[in-house]
Amino acid sequence: MEITVGMTGTASTSVEREDTALEVGSGSLLVYATPCMVALMEGAACEAIADAVSEDKTTVGIELNISHLAATPVGMDVRAEAEVTAVEGNIITFSVTAYDEAGKIGEGTHKRAIVTSQRFLDKTYAKL
Repeated sequence: MEITVGMTGTASTSVEREDTALEVGSGSLLVYATPCMVALMEGAACEAIADAVSEDKTTVGIELNISHLAATPVGMDVRAEAEVTAVEGNIITFSVTAYDEAGKIGEGTHKRAIVTSQRFLDKTYAKL
């Protein structure tokens, strides 16, 4: 299968205390942390193209431009949606949006690069 514009994916979770800004170190309040929202958006992007990426390859996040628009309390469900908007060589661009039960909480764009898994790991761990 080929990665094409229009492919979509979703990811969801329920906000727990460990997902809060206070717990992850990105703030001082017990509200859904921006880094956790971003991870959910990345998960939705991965899901959008999962069936089109061969077994020896994976994708890695290379760029994020995200706005966190509204706070979400512990206990509320959140969902992220991603849609492929461009494919240029091994670079895939996504539109990403996140929602809680009350409405939109985040939006932006995300880019991922297709890499060969073992080669990527070898290069990374050669730094040690």
